Amino acid sequence: MAAFVSQHEHDSQISVYFNIEAPDVLAVGQQMEAIAPQAYMNGYNWDAFLTHYLRTQHPSLLSGLETDSEAGTYVALYKKTNALKAAQLVEIIQDLISQPDKIYVFLEAEANDIEWD
Repeated sequence: MAAFVSQHEHDSQISVYFNIEAPDVLAVGQQMEAIAPQAYMNGYNWDAFLTHYLRTQHPSLLSGLETDSEAGTYVALYKKTNALKAAQLVEIIQDLISQPDKIYVFLEAEANDIEWD
């Protein structure tokens, strides 16, 4: 897995940690803010962005998803029975950060529909 996103098993949950303070992620976040000034990309706004992205692109991943984001981290939680969904979310985040133009095109079209922090 990339250094900025990781998956961890706990007693009854699987958590996906997305370190939004990693240099590559910060650079993407700065460009996102340049496109949409309301998109100050802290953990809460990554939560808002990813929730909207999933709602429009991968709605099945929202079922069973809980988030517990902080200012510097996005955290997604699934029950262990949803391990496949957690793995898919990791892949989606990795793909978006490694190909940030996907984010920028999506953001240009959807920024006004995202419930920013």
